[in-house]
Amino acid sequence: MTDSALLPNIDDTNEPFWLGCRAGLLRLQQCPVTRRLIFPPRPVNPWSPRDKAVWTDVCGRGTIWSVIAPHAPLMLDFTLLAPYNAIVVALEEDATIGLIGNLVPEAGAPINAIAYDDIEIGTAVQVVFERGNDEVTLPRWLPQAPQR
Repeated sequence: MTDSALLPNIDDTNEPFWLGCRAGLLRLQQCPVTRRLIFPPRPVNPWSPRDKAVWTDVCGRGTIWSVIAPHAPLMLDFTLLAPYNAIVVALEEDATIGLIGNLVPEAGAPINAIAYDDIEIGTAVQVVFERGNDEVTLPRWLPQAPQR
């Protein structure tokens, strides 16, 4: 379980995303006209403002686009975990959508279980979910073996 101080606030705009995570699904908004994905969740569809965005499940696969290793945490609650990795994942369905998370070796592992130096840009990843509390389940990312 994750310290509640580290968890996001749920509101009307992002609630379907967090409900999807709790159900083990990566769910994003999508424009019904252009079919483009939208993230982060927004109250107004940026691609067709007159048309309400719909929620759709995505496959939860992507590649690591960027990685950092915070050493001097900006939030005191992360002090015991530093240094840890933070990655941006370019989604398989739309590489312009980047989800921020942590690379872990297995579900439930701490966010500092894989060192920054061991992470390569372009590594294939798959989403896995970690329960933070009764309301929030967080997406984390597992490295995947290369496809042959």
